[in-house]
Amino acid sequence: MTGGRTAVTADVSRLRTGSELLAAAGPLADLLLDTVHAGASLGFLESLDRTDAAEFWRDQASAVDSGLLAVWMARDAEGVTGTIGVRFGDKPNGRHRAEIVKLMVHRRARGQGLGRTLLTAAEEGATRRGARLLHLDTETGSPAERLYRAAGWERAGVIPDYAADPYGRLHPTTLYYKRTGVAGVGGGAEAIAASAGAGAAGSGTDPGTPRGGSGARTGAPYA
Repeated sequence: MTGGRTAVTADVSRLRTGSELLAAAGPLADLLLDTVHAGASLGFLESLDRTDAAEFWRDQASAVDSGLLAVWMARDAEGVTGTIGVRFGDKPNGRHRAEIVKLMVHRRARGQGLGRTLLTAAEEGATRRGARLLHLDTETGSPAERLYRAAGWERAGVIPDYAADPYGRLHPTTLYYKRTGVAGVGGGAEAIAASAGAGAAGSGTDPGTPRGGSGARTGAPYA
């Protein structure tokens, strides 16, 4: 242990093809259910069931294959413990930026630094793809905010009553951003376009909106 916290021992790897994501849809659905039922605002309500949770993940397979969505998954000896995604811009003037989406850590794996490990993997993966500006939103006052601030993210502002939690209560969201390198649309766009052309070799976007709300929410309590 370090500073009273158990060191993370999970294996974090990227799901490089849609087939890999499809194969993991069941365990990822269980993770999504655990996170939502713990109160995290991820675009879903508490009525979410395993069928719809698994369908959400299956719906992302084509985006992984196209290079618009990158997904990392953490496992330990007991199974899947966490995930994070990166959504890449597909508009000509926005290919230098990427969005962090769907950061989740299972309740049994919290307090071990896994959230920071997943965030670092996503940041580094996005940077390798040419992203020079990262952004995300998370529920204001959530434990996730401490992680982002500690990782060097800058607070951009707050939007009131942005999204409902799983129980239907509206909460504000805080917008964060992080610069990962020298800004420049040209270089970032070229790097991302070249990488996206490789399909499974790329990373990318969450293509749609999940049932129950916005797909972009990242906030997850993991302490």
